[in-house]
Amino acid sequence: MFDFEKLEVYQVTKAQNIDVLKFLFQHRDLNNDFVKNWETASMQTVLNLAESTARMTHPEKKQYLTNARGNINACVALMELAKEMNWLNSEDFDRFYNRYEQMSKMMLGMIRSFSGEVRH
Repeated sequence: MFDFEKLEVYQVTKAQNIDVLKFLFQHRDLNNDFVKNWETASMQTVLNLAESTARMTHPEKKQYLTNARGNINACVALMELAKEMNWLNSEDFDRFYNRYEQMSKMMLGMIRSFSGEVRH
């Protein structure tokens, strides 16, 4: 088993990606650029998280985790636009949003564990 597979945050992030991909597959009528951007940002979240566990130094680990959190923010921004365009209903928005928020907090905890520098 790889180190990242042991992390609760990985399990949550993987589950979110599966839900997002299923949602996007089921909603083929959505704007192609929107779908591609959300898919890419979502996948980069899980990939950066996994890659962070392979890094040997704390600064490298923090950078990959920071990138993963940035991708979460991109996903949320895309979802907010989709909600405003009526491409995403409130129920789906809330479901995805709550898990993204959980993931972001978990990753921030990991980042903070490498140093006390991060305050937000």
